[in-house]
Amino acid sequence: MKHTLPRRALLAGLTLLAALGAHAQTAPAGFPTKPVKILVNFPPGGPADLIARAMSDVLQATLKQPFVVENKPGAGGNIGADQVAKSPADGYTVLFGIDTTFTVNPHIYKAMPFKPADLKPLMVLASSGMMVGVTPRTGIRTLGELIAAGKSKGVTFSSAGSGAPGHLAAEVFTEATGMKIQHIPYKGNTPAVTAVLAGEVDGGVLATPGLLPHVKAGKITALAVTSRQRSRLAPDVPTVSEAGLKELEQEIFYIAMVPAATPEPVVQILQRAFADALSRPEVQARLSNLDLHHEGLTGQAASQRLAALSERYSRVIRATGMKVE
Repeated sequence: MKHTLPRRALLAGLTLLAALGAHAQTAPAGFPTKPVKILVNFPPGGPADLIARAMSDVLQATLKQPFVVENKPGAGGNIGADQVAKSPADGYTVLFGIDTTFTVNPHIYKAMPFKPADLKPLMVLASSGMMVGVTPRTGIRTLGELIAAGKSKGVTFSSAGSGAPGHLAAEVFTEATGMKIQHIPYKGNTPAVTAVLAGEVDGGVLATPGLLPHVKAGKITALAVTSRQRSRLAPDVPTVSEAGLKELEQEIFYIAMVPAATPEPVVQILQRAFADALSRPEVQARLSNLDLHHEGLTGQAASQRLAALSERYSRVIRATGMKVE
């Protein structure tokens, strides 16, 4: 499979994101002096969107300017990320999304509208695992039974779209277990969950909050979670590691990014305000309800986390031939 960016160049770009130079090193007086746009590069209602909206009110109160949330989904997050990358590097446009736009997309898209180095991390806000769920029509009750079915006759998995975490999870499962999985992309996590619920697909590895109401109603069977620890929302569901398949562990990282040339003093003002917002009880409650774990990584630590993920996913994508459908 051909990649637009050499892997070594991509990793170097990710690890150096936080250190990229800013054209002006002093924050404009009184920043911010006008509304700040938070652009979410995935559809409304997903975890990144909900985090953005939970934080926006706190940020507005702290920095005395409106923080306006706008959704710009499409192409696995590339469309919204490109818009932010091409915005003025002044701190007034912030991207909210997930890591796969930067850790998966450069390996699977023949051409990217922006370079990963065009943006730098403001903060890795939070992380979450996913839930492996199947329609009860399959009769599958355990992860082992799912793997056996996938090896013998094959299964269908839905995802929130090509390049989405659920798509990557299907490829991780394929590489680690030898399952035969037909990936069916949908336009967002909600329709992907609905597909499992309706029996259009056998199952999927999807965001826990979207699956959980249907699991509790007995309409979807939960088999495992992909996080390192059990879900606080579904403590009875084992982790993939507890099921003997640690190599299936996978987490989603929710990130905020700004154009690479954004002045460091502006970045620091935003980082302090974001850290304060994430510490507020109402935002903490929202994270908990979404089964998200607070991260709060900035600078080199954030860049290194993204680089490590990119390296891991690059290996999976090369091994499986994962591609945009």
